[in-house]
Amino acid sequence: MSYDPNDGGEELMNFIAAGLSDVGRERDHNEDSYCILPEYRLFVVADGMGGHSAGDVASKMATHTVASFFEATSQEDATWPFSFDPQLSVDENRLLTSIKLANKRIFEASVSNPEVQGMGTTIVGVLFPADSDRVYIAHVGDSRCYRVRDGEIVQMTKDHSLVNDYLSVMPDMSDAQRAEIPTNVITRALGMQDAVAVDLGTDEGRPGDCYVLCSDGLSGMITDEAIRDAVVEFGEDVEGLSVQLIASANEGGGEDNITAVLFRITE
Repeated sequence: MSYDPNDGGEELMNFIAAGLSDVGRERDHNEDSYCILPEYRLFVVADGMGGHSAGDVASKMATHTVASFFEATSQEDATWPFSFDPQLSVDENRLLTSIKLANKRIFEASVSNPEVQGMGTTIVGVLFPADSDRVYIAHVGDSRCYRVRDGEIVQMTKDHSLVNDYLSVMPDMSDAQRAEIPTNVITRALGMQDAVAVDLGTDEGRPGDCYVLCSDGLSGMITDEAIRDAVVEFGEDVEGLSVQLIASANEGGGEDNITAVLFRITE
């Protein structure tokens, strides 16, 4: 599904966006979820934790809670469930609070309902406010956000994974040592505890930039360079780009569910 906020004739939002999710080649159901809210310039990908019960429930709860919070706080008299951080902007607080609220609701559901006990999800959310050129990126887990600018790709998030934890302590680890560490173990996710630390980053968006949000079913199956090449090749055809990224991940093995959400800043 693709979105162009400028289709209505008024240039209210300077971006085009698309999103697509696929079960992959080896799973029998899709535990990924995503949402695109063009009216709030908000983009979210959540990946239900594999090996845990009801990962699909957790990922849907995450995207739904974030979206619902943005809708509720569009009213000036809305109440916020967590304290406001005065060192951050309203937009940053809004993004962080929505994810913390999602964590709380998933955790409470997991504790109270044995059928979904232990469920969890990763999440990456990007907010591109209408009144600035700032791009706010928040995440928990190993779902990623990339930025492609002038033919170069940069990973804007840092995986909360066992591999990265080891690398932070032993940055000079050999390839052989690194190969011994399980690559699919994440160290932070929504729903595991009643509170969660959410990483928040800020970027200065420029016309032509393309931001790619994805589950590890995409980033684990194709290289960063392949993502960059597809972004460059498809240009403003964001819907075609989403289809190509999913197809490439399936061709690379399709070992997990695959989700890609992307938006390109236009002139």
